This record gives sequence, C-alpha cells and structure tokens, in this order.
Amino acid sequence: MLPYGGMVITMAEFISAPLALAAEQFAKLPGIGIKTAQRLAYFMLNLPAEEVDEFAGALVKARRGVQLCGCCQNFTDRVLCELCADDNRDKGIICVVESPKDVSAFERAGGFDGVYHVLHGLLSPMDGITAENLKIKELLARLGDAKEVIMATNPTVEGEATAMYIGRLIKPMGIKVSRLAYGLPAGSALEFADDVTLLKALENRNEL
Repeated sequence: MLPYGGMVITMAEFISAPLALAAEQFAKLPGIGIKTAQRLAYFMLNLPAEEVDEFAGALVKARRGVQLCGCCQNFTDRVLCELCADDNRDKGIICVVESPKDVSAFERAGGFDGVYHVLHGLLSPMDGITAENLKIKELLARLGDAKEVIMATNPTVEGEATAMYIGRLIKPMGIKVSRLAYGLPAGSALEFADDVTLLKALENRNEL
C-alpha cells in the first residue's frame, strides 16, 4: 500500500496523484467516505473543463462572498440578512437555533414572523465547545427590545443543556423564554422534521 496525503491507496486501486488529491478533498466533506470521494473525483474529471471551472468558482465565490449577518449571525452576502432587514418581521420575538440550516427549516414551514439568532453550535464541554465558542454574547447584546426568546435547539442532550444555559442568562432580564413543544423524537434534528410537525412545535412552545 502506498500512502498519499491522508489516504492509503493499494496498487490494485492505483489512481493518479491529482485524482487522489481531488478525492482526498471530497473525503473531508461530512458523510463522504473514501469510495464515494473517489467516485466524485472521477465524475468531476469526466466533466468538460469549463463546468469544473464553474463548479470550483462557485465554491470560491460562496466562501469569499458569504459573511455573518451583523445582527442574527446567519449566513448572508450583506451587512444585514434579508430577514433582519425586513420591517415586517417582529423584532421582539427571537427564535434561537443551532445552525443556518434550522433557519431554512422554519422559513420553509412558514407561520413564524419573528426573527432568528444562529448560535453556530451547541454547548459540548466534552468536545471543547463552551459558551465562548458560540454566538451567545451577540444574542445577549441584541435583547434590548425583545419580548420573547424561543429556544429552538434540537432535543438532544447538548441542545437541552444549551437552551437551559441561555435561559438562565436571559430570565433575569425580565424577558419571556420559551422552548419548542416537540412532537419530535428525542435525539432528532430539526432539519429533518416535516413542515407541519415543525410549525406545530413552534406554535405550542412552552415557557422555560
């Protein structure tokens, strides 16, 4: 077996060095094993060169052009994201979520006219993720006119711990803190919930 970068290639499965490098990059993506990474690399090399350039250019443009919203910390290409800049949204109700994918899930479900705050993770001391690693300070800084904060983190151990921790910080401010009423199995993720279940969980949230 020959080592190449972070991969081990057998002589029977020999692939060229550039192809191995491409596969190694695909293998860094979540849920992509080495076999799938190699298939993706082969697929890309079978595309016309201009399509590969377009694909690579789109990734580079997205990475360089997308930033965090100055208010809610969601991904955007502006100073304020489209939702925070919308005067029709109720800025007094803030739905706190783990990731930008959760914002997309709620917006797809519809029925929520407040705004969001993205933590970009959950408390997990075992993994070295503490409050300083999350966008909690940014949340506390924008609560001046807030009437309610909805903790919409996933119903996992980390999600519950994060909701309780933030709730304890906010309650002394006299702001209502509520938690989603989950019709979801414990340990599931919001992004995989169907729209009706997600909307009902939001409507029937409970105060912490």
